[in-house]
Amino acid sequence: MRRQLCDALVERAARPDLVFLTGDLGFGALEPLRDVLDRRFINAGIAEQNMVGVAAGMASEGMEPWTYTIAPFCYARAFEQIRNDVCLHALPVRLLANGGGYGYGVMGATHHALEDYGVLSTLPNLHLFIPAFDEDVAATIAAAGALPGPAYIRLGRGELPAGTIAPAYAPWRRVRAGTGPVVVVVGPMAGPTLSALEDDAAEIWAVCELPLRVSPPPEAFVAALRESRRLCVVEEHVAQGSLGQSLAAWCLETGVGLDGFRMLNAQGYPSGTYGSQAFHRQESGLDALSIRAAVQAMGAA
Repeated sequence: MRRQLCDALVERAARPDLVFLTGDLGFGALEPLRDVLDRRFINAGIAEQNMVGVAAGMASEGMEPWTYTIAPFCYARAFEQIRNDVCLHALPVRLLANGGGYGYGVMGATHHALEDYGVLSTLPNLHLFIPAFDEDVAATIAAAGALPGPAYIRLGRGELPAGTIAPAYAPWRRVRAGTGPVVVVVGPMAGPTLSALEDDAAEIWAVCELPLRVSPPPEAFVAALRESRRLCVVEEHVAQGSLGQSLAAWCLETGVGLDGFRMLNAQGYPSGTYGSQAFHRQESGLDALSIRAAVQAMGAA
């Protein structure tokens, strides 16, 4: 999604208050943005806490700062600054986090983001974006840029199955109608899930904005879930703080009854080894075969 991100910010760069801060990242991808912004493109170095603090100060003076780094260095390294400097003051800082989930593969756990939106959902005033497809990035940047407060944007590899056209961006959208279990997918897991369930009757929804308090389920989703009474949630995130947990609580609170419920989540590192994103997804049961088996088991129940 880096190319799409660069294109979207280049289009927005005509705004004189926009400033971009990078944590020594983006080489080979963001040069067009650097050239357009000139002195408003700032390499803050490998100092993410300082970068977020500086961005908060800029926002307090009426500027529009966007920060960019690898996801765990954004939310984990600079959590105190995000909480105290940005969120508690509702400052319009946009935090761009590249490589969500297992995106950085063999770089290992230090470079993975498996609990980011769960942790950040606890903070006030923060709107979370997890675009599902590369085609979503422009709309995501526009939506985040229009907010009066802060935003966290988790970027990944959002590839559509061959021959598939993504529906127009929405916080919640039905990406495939069906008569079987309702499958909710967070962000870039939408593409692999569409491929896995190509011949299945499941109805698939992609969720790209969190938490539920700012992005509640639409009526069409509620109607489909009441009809199906079976729900499977797929996300490259640990179970704690996941959308699946939030949806389970939401079902109890709203009286939406379920006959079947399944969560497919990141399981950490079961084998104690590192590998590609595909390797870690397979170990977590987030590969195509595992997703298909889980949903088909619900359909047969």
